[in-house]
Amino acid sequence: MRGVAPVIVTAALVSACQTVNTTHTGAVGIERKQMMMVSSGEMDKASSQSYQKILQQAGQKNALNRDKDQVARVRAVASRLIPTTGAFRPDAPQWRWEVNVLTSPELNAWCMAGGKIAFYSGIIEKLQLSDDEIAAIMGHEIAHALREHARERASQAMVTNIGVSVLGAALGVGQVGTDLIGSVAKVTFELPNSREHEIEADRIGVELAARGGYDPRAAISLWQKMGKASSGQPPQWLSTHPSSESRQQDLAQYAARVMPLYEQATQHAKPVK
Repeated sequence: MRGVAPVIVTAALVSACQTVNTTHTGAVGIERKQMMMVSSGEMDKASSQSYQKILQQAGQKNALNRDKDQVARVRAVASRLIPTTGAFRPDAPQWRWEVNVLTSPELNAWCMAGGKIAFYSGIIEKLQLSDDEIAAIMGHEIAHALREHARERASQAMVTNIGVSVLGAALGVGQVGTDLIGSVAKVTFELPNSREHEIEADRIGVELAARGGYDPRAAISLWQKMGKASSGQPPQWLSTHPSSESRQQDLAQYAARVMPLYEQATQHAKPVK
């Protein structure tokens, strides 16, 4: 009877997971289906609460939206990218989007579930970003939200944690053995999936930028700057991010694919004489 419990739990985990298509394929052709165990509503609620807490803490430190020109610049880029999200998700343009700039030396930016965006002043200033490069970063981060990668990773972690506990009990191993199983699971499953998330976000990001009238090729110059600023990176097969060289090659390929969208967007933006 000892082996029955893991089978029952495994069956329950499988039945609780849902296979979903979070986005349309777009011009870049994102077709991967995702297994979700956490609801989108739960993720949106948790993200909103976390975002407000971060803003509150930044406000207390006088680190929230200190440079008005910088904030206006970032929000102007967002105002052009947000409408383009409908190409991947019809519901996304109506999300409760928020865009803020945090004063911090970190080279960082992110977009939580539901469209909660934060840019750090450090990445804008240290890399001397152009508007096209800001759009490249923002498109990439928005893509993570559109694809609900955080929800997918939370679902994977939930399955892994429960599965490891059940497997450890079934095999009769102690805490050390369970930890080892968890480490193997992380390297085998979480890291490759995370690299996959980065590739998807890169490809969707250049399309969002192009549709918004920003040069998608700026993603290449951006990651060249990032490569110079980030030394001592781990090898690609042990990293959650693709290597700089392979990333630039992929970005170049997909930027070329969406150039017609960029040309169309910029043509429409020209004033009529």
